[in-house]
Amino acid sequence: MGSEHTTTAKPVVPEEIIDVVLIGGGIMSATLGAMIAKIQPDWSVVMFERLGELGAESSNAWNNAGTGHSGICELNYMPDPDDPAKAEQIGGVFHLSRQFWATLVEDGDITEPASFINPSPHMDVVFGDRDVAYLRRRYDTLRELPLFSAMEYTEDPAVIADWAPLLMAGRGRGEPIAATRYEAGTDVDFGALTSALVDVMTNGGAQVRVRHEVAGLRRGPDGTWTITGRDRGAKRRFTVRANFVFVGAGGYALKLLQRARVPEVRGYGVFPFGAQFLRTDNPDVVSRHDAKVYSQASLGAPPMSVPHLDKRVVDGQESLLFGPYATFSTRLLKHGRLIDLFTTVRMRNMAVLLAVAIQNLTLVGYLIGQLVSTRRRKFAQLQRFYPTADPADWYLVQAGQRAQLVKPDSRTVGVLTFGTELVTAAEGTIAGLLGASPGASTAPAIMVDLLARCFPHETTRWEPLLHRMMPAMTTPIGAEQHHVDDNLTRTGQILGLAS
Repeated sequence: MGSEHTTTAKPVVPEEIIDVVLIGGGIMSATLGAMIAKIQPDWSVVMFERLGELGAESSNAWNNAGTGHSGICELNYMPDPDDPAKAEQIGGVFHLSRQFWATLVEDGDITEPASFINPSPHMDVVFGDRDVAYLRRRYDTLRELPLFSAMEYTEDPAVIADWAPLLMAGRGRGEPIAATRYEAGTDVDFGALTSALVDVMTNGGAQVRVRHEVAGLRRGPDGTWTITGRDRGAKRRFTVRANFVFVGAGGYALKLLQRARVPEVRGYGVFPFGAQFLRTDNPDVVSRHDAKVYSQASLGAPPMSVPHLDKRVVDGQESLLFGPYATFSTRLLKHGRLIDLFTTVRMRNMAVLLAVAIQNLTLVGYLIGQLVSTRRRKFAQLQRFYPTADPADWYLVQAGQRAQLVKPDSRTVGVLTFGTELVTAAEGTIAGLLGASPGASTAPAIMVDLLARCFPHETTRWEPLLHRMMPAMTTPIGAEQHHVDDNLTRTGQILGLAS
């Protein structure tokens, strides 16, 4: 997983002013870099990644569930079954992502779309009268919208067994059960996608520096940024200057923005979550499940902890994942340091962090319960989905680390958020992305927003190029059924998703 880009391009000298520096070698930096390669190919771009390979943190295929988040199966996007606003917004944005990726394939920039995206129906399954009533109402709301009109609903166990045989094998009779299904869902290997996007960058002249850890950011009187850090391979310091900096460093983004003295993040903090999954590669099991099946989160669980049984395709190999099971560490990256969390604590955010801790005692209790949970208890949760699961087929894997954003709040002092936030500052010369899901699936839309906010003087010139790559920028997907259908058909054929 991850790209093995080396430092063979000409070295960057301190006196050179780079147009764009990208900090972090994940999906966000790669998306922005590929976009710039298409719309402004004469700009100098350098990416710095602290690890020895790209896409090795949150973007890595085994560090996330690989869901092409489109609002179809994520019940946490729609706690009120009558309010589809967030699900509809994310669904429309994912169509924009499909268009961007399809254009890169169509232009010959990416040659093997099956290396990063594959068809995988998106489903929900719920148990018990209350959740069945909720899912039925949610379906009734969504089916009226063009983005979700192809969704199916059933309370018939035989139909559910046809959609996902593992869910019903060995299940007792009598318990109310319901499911929805959307056939045009996707499984995305964001690590492979990151590698493909970085190839688009480097083919356009961008440079990649792996094993380069950025430690400092300072803005000079001329408006340029001096970036300092350590070449972990050569064990020496480096310094470069840049006109624009994007901090796409995952859990380290806040720390770097704090060091850059960006006022927009004053009072901000982070709360780290990790996750484990149960995984099986047994072909006899994997061949009987061809979907991503989500359900309701446990009481007190954070929104991104909804249980799901997922079909994964990574490097051509099919597997199943079930989880997540929450873990906790003071590391802000999977390959980070135990002191990471403490390096983000400031006088301005101490009260905010304390307020959030007090307000989320139920969440704290949930995390403690997860941490002390035995393997037998974890496996029992899988058997709620897959009653005849054999423990011998499954093993625990550690997934990625997420740094959820904690923000000041005028009413409650602090609030814990579960989305993503783009921060821009210093007259648009620096930007950073904070938070977690559904960021990877919506990266193209986030980067279009970044370009508009940070380079307003270039907007008129860039718009035709961006609109060619992503027609939904001018004709939003979601308002008309034929736009949804046409885009699914066109991008599906280009990306190899059409049956």
